[in-house]
Amino acid sequence: MVLRPYQQNAVRFLRANPRSMVLAPVGAGKTAIVLTAMQDALRDGSVKRFLVVAPKRVAQYVWPVEAPLWAPGLDVAVAVGAPTRRAAAFNSAAQVVVTNYDNLQTIPHVNFDGVVFDELTRLKNPAGARFKALFNSVKSPVRWGLTGSFTSNGLIDVFGQCKIVDQQLLGRSRGAFLQQYFDLVNPQFGEWEPRKGSLENVMARIKPATFVLDPGVYTNTLPEVHTVFLSCDMPMGEYNEMKNNFILRFPTTDAIAANAGVVTGKLQQLTSGFVYASESTPSSVPGAYDVTRTVHRTNRAKFDLLDSLLEENQRANTIVVYQFREELAELRRSYPHSVTLDDPDAIDRWNRGEIELLLVHPKSAGHGLNLQHGGNKIVFLSLPWSWELYEQTLGRIHRSGQQQDVWCYILSVNGTVDERIWAALRDKASVSTIALGELR
Repeated sequence: MVLRPYQQNAVRFLRANPRSMVLAPVGAGKTAIVLTAMQDALRDGSVKRFLVVAPKRVAQYVWPVEAPLWAPGLDVAVAVGAPTRRAAAFNSAAQVVVTNYDNLQTIPHVNFDGVVFDELTRLKNPAGARFKALFNSVKSPVRWGLTGSFTSNGLIDVFGQCKIVDQQLLGRSRGAFLQQYFDLVNPQFGEWEPRKGSLENVMARIKPATFVLDPGVYTNTLPEVHTVFLSCDMPMGEYNEMKNNFILRFPTTDAIAANAGVVTGKLQQLTSGFVYASESTPSSVPGAYDVTRTVHRTNRAKFDLLDSLLEENQRANTIVVYQFREELAELRRSYPHSVTLDDPDAIDRWNRGEIELLLVHPKSAGHGLNLQHGGNKIVFLSLPWSWELYEQTLGRIHRSGQQQDVWCYILSVNGTVDERIWAALRDKASVSTIALGELR
């Protein structure tokens, strides 16, 4: 695997700055950057052993998968799960041990001379238990932090993130930091507000230790689109039952697929954690039936993945694309602050940057809709079966007037129809091809 030029620049920056941070959005390749820098440091002997602290899903499914691609031969042990498994990883001879933030208070006093904080914002609170546990147990000279944004929740959060990397950046005392850059506006509740110019002054202080992925501002040309494929696992029992038998039985209703095309839709529903089941009852009209559709929830795997993505991107303004009404209902339940295009003045509010989460269906976000001014991130919770719909939906933010690179995230469940739909979309294949391929 070959690093992009900006990634190579980031590697050189980390090697030149033993205590530093990389600021870049999800999918920019922060893991690849750091793996390359880690491998270089281990090879030249400047670091003997690394500890990586990451969110649980990232620790389990990203680091062990990415390491062979970007740092072949690097020995990585994952310290997640049962205490015996974590102990075995820490006591192993692995050059890199990866653990999750929830385990920080159980990290043994093992000698690590390099540490990587993946998703640095998890350490924004210097008074928190996980911060104290890590600060007291790790005395590594090399400390690299990775984050999507320092300040999305306020300037006050920057202090803890910088302190864990290098106390020299903003000082040792949070109180002194507050006194220097903030005014106490509510002593009763300890509420502080930054003074005018504080953001610029703080950023200037940490700039020498921060590599920022800045693609520049686009004026006469369209920005680049970064398409990021994110996957997760889910329980496969009900999925395989529907795939093999075209039916799922529930206590009061059954989910039945009449043909290969219908079963493909049912399988896509299941990857989003639900399935529609129908019950027919005789109506008052002779020979006719009333059909009642029931929703059966099965899992939240893809929604958990969405939660992680939104959190890692620091709740930046994002468009989420859905296919099914039940997906919309679950999005509304999970994110009460979300907005749809049917809400009053939704488009204008989005383009003014006032909406954090905009929920759209591809058929309602078609030609001519301008959403490029409110954000640069779009997530496909599930994919349309039409390349035109996919392309046109993405085109709502990737169009003239967009000032930043566009980040397009595809959410998928491993080993399911999601993967076939994405492959077929790229090949512009027909729905029938997708259905038949899934059933082979």
